[in-house]
Amino acid sequence: MRRSALFVIGGVITALVLTGCADGESPATSRSAAPPRTTASPTPTASAAAPHQERVRRALAGLERQYDATVGVVATDTVTGATVAYNGDRRFGYASTIKAFAAAQFLRSVPADARNEVVHWTAADVAAAGYSPVTEQHVADGLSYEQLAEAAVRMSDNTALNLVLTRIGGPSGLDAALTELGDTTTEVVHGEPDLNTIEPGSTEDTTTPAAFTAALTTVLDGSTLDRADTALLVDWMGGNATGDALIRAGAPDGWVVVDKSGGAGPIRNDVARVTPPGGDPIVLSVLTTRNDPDAAYDDALVARSASAVLDAFDR
Repeated sequence: MRRSALFVIGGVITALVLTGCADGESPATSRSAAPPRTTASPTPTASAAAPHQERVRRALAGLERQYDATVGVVATDTVTGATVAYNGDRRFGYASTIKAFAAAQFLRSVPADARNEVVHWTAADVAAAGYSPVTEQHVADGLSYEQLAEAAVRMSDNTALNLVLTRIGGPSGLDAALTELGDTTTEVVHGEPDLNTIEPGSTEDTTTPAAFTAALTTVLDGSTLDRADTALLVDWMGGNATGDALIRAGAPDGWVVVDKSGGAGPIRNDVARVTPPGGDPIVLSVLTTRNDPDAAYDDALVARSASAVLDAFDR
């Protein structure tokens, strides 16, 4: 199946650039201020956009008004490079979506024979981290590093993320790994739960939809991780227990979605690889934040945003 969602505006391949975690992780413990808007991409004029581009722009702008929110989306066909973007260069707090990248770096950097080392932590560690549905059950016996990486992705376990981060060099180690993979935008500074609090004007613990879509494409491209580890990460993301109401809910019937969600306070995000039946995989980041920092996130905003953008790809 081929698609023709690639658009050239002003001589630059920008595709459609439009204006525009606690999942269960720690919904009541974090309230993040709206991130700075200093890096928003320009909006093409309606005359420059094809009819379906304009439909996407109108749909997402309408959702922003309806939910009093800011939406950022970048979706890229991994074979053709066709891209649809809306606020692709605007910064958002990434919340627990970062757990997919921490797990990827764990698989990339830790030898297979070292992954079964059993780790122990305390009840105080769990209490400090917040939402930890797996590790809170294993304070007495511990888990292996690989089990912790899986818990961070499948169950969005906060304590598991912190322990995995420790193994790969802390937040700075993950930040350096992303830079090595070409992502110089994302700024990884804190572990859980502090990564959910974005101070006004700060870029700490933020990313852009463009950066995360490019990074996830690289992570899953089959060359960053070996075949077995790529399959393992995809399996973990395919079993993400906190994403059913997000991109999966917005994807057409029969499309396969593997994802990692995140949310805290007004922030609700999902990053995914979406594969149509018989078609090319699309990597998609949907990052959203309510404009009122005291407002709660809404899963439907992510699902409806994903639906609007995926509709721009021919099926």
